[in-house]
Amino acid sequence: MLFPTTDFAIFFGIVFLGNWLLRPFKTPWKLFILLASYVFYAWWDWRFVFLLAASTICTATGGYLVDRASTERGRRAGLIATLVAELGLLGWFKYYGFFSVSVDNGLHKLGVHGTFLPLMSVTLPVGISFFTFMGLSYVFDIYRRKLRRAKFLDVAVFVAFFPHLVAGPIVRGADLLPQVESAEQRDPRQLEFPEAAYLIFGGLFKKVVISSYVSTAIVTPVYNNPSLHSAPEILLATYGFAVQIYCDFSGYTDIAIGCALLLGFRFPQNFNAPYTATSLQDFWRRWHMTLSSWLRDYLYIPLGGNRGKRSQMYRNIMITMLLGGLWHGAAWTFVIWGGIHGLGQTVGHFRRSRREARGLAAQPTGPLAVAWQRFATFQVVCFAWIFFRANTFNDALTLVGRLFTTWGQAAPLVRWPVVLAVVGALGMQYLPRDLPARAQAAFASLGLVAKGAVLAGCLLVITTLGPPGVAPFIYYRF
Repeated sequence: MLFPTTDFAIFFGIVFLGNWLLRPFKTPWKLFILLASYVFYAWWDWRFVFLLAASTICTATGGYLVDRASTERGRRAGLIATLVAELGLLGWFKYYGFFSVSVDNGLHKLGVHGTFLPLMSVTLPVGISFFTFMGLSYVFDIYRRKLRRAKFLDVAVFVAFFPHLVAGPIVRGADLLPQVESAEQRDPRQLEFPEAAYLIFGGLFKKVVISSYVSTAIVTPVYNNPSLHSAPEILLATYGFAVQIYCDFSGYTDIAIGCALLLGFRFPQNFNAPYTATSLQDFWRRWHMTLSSWLRDYLYIPLGGNRGKRSQMYRNIMITMLLGGLWHGAAWTFVIWGGIHGLGQTVGHFRRSRREARGLAAQPTGPLAVAWQRFATFQVVCFAWIFFRANTFNDALTLVGRLFTTWGQAAPLVRWPVVLAVVGALGMQYLPRDLPARAQAAFASLGLVAKGAVLAGCLLVITTLGPPGVAPFIYYRF
């Protein structure tokens, strides 16, 4: 079920009413939200409801085993069993085909012929990476004694809660479970409606209008036929994809956070003007922040983090980013994308350490220096986006090659409306940080009729400027 559809509007209206009517009754409310979340997930393919249930059982059972174990060995065994079960499900559905093809291709290049692993077409369930990582964080936090074990029904609601279910943000147990446990204490008269409306309608505009237009006008034509386009078109399409994926994913996140607010829940922030970053490390503090912090806390730090020798820290960064790339998709293009970010962060750490050794600040702080850092970081991020967006590795190489060799050719897709859309969307990240709060305060001061008129006007603008139909969000396939 896509957010920007009539189906979801009807579904959410029913859930909104049921949510607040049943809120005083703890168990019926939880069962209602759980049922609604499973209906939401079943909208794509009802068969994968059983996968969601299996992941929930693994999560709850793992938390129970870790919490009830009387020895450290037993706690560790419960954690390992959960890792094997959760990652086994994820590996089968998401990576089996990639692994089997890679093994066969590698052996064929070595002169060993034949099919060594059966090739099977495995359908990728929507959102499996997101709810798997949420489940793992819950068990990890119990193992680290940072979170107490929750009741099974609370865990089921935590894992399946529909606003975050298929594309995040990756909400941790410490953030959501206390809100589930104390849900009956919420008062519908204290809804943060101005903030929710700002997030939902802003997210719709980013997804339906900006992301869809840039995708149709430049990104899809160029990336689907890279050998037919010139360097200016490839450059604009790459900048355009930076805009498309940001507006698409942050738009989804805004809608998810806004819907959760209307139901009385607060999710963590997931984006913070990522294209204003002054380094790749800063970029990952701003982009998909819930995934970045997950990788830091549950992968990078357990690997050793920045402890030990500098070479070990560089190794840990590379492993984290390579696996982070593979998390996004079962293809070598995603691994290379992660590798570019890992290498870039490693170089950045090395340069900053050299400056500090000379008694200088880790990074220059003058206006021109900051502007240059932002420009350079954005170029590296966009270069990496080529591999992320390309349909195949060969397509990525074609795009990179033509980006440097075809500047004299015609560029019919480079048109002023597209350029203005891309530049305008990037420029929005430099708007004053207090602008959302000011807009929400102005909206809150309006009367009921005026509020309705404003929302109706926003919806009219979105439906008028947006294309017919709505494409799925990019991160649904992760």
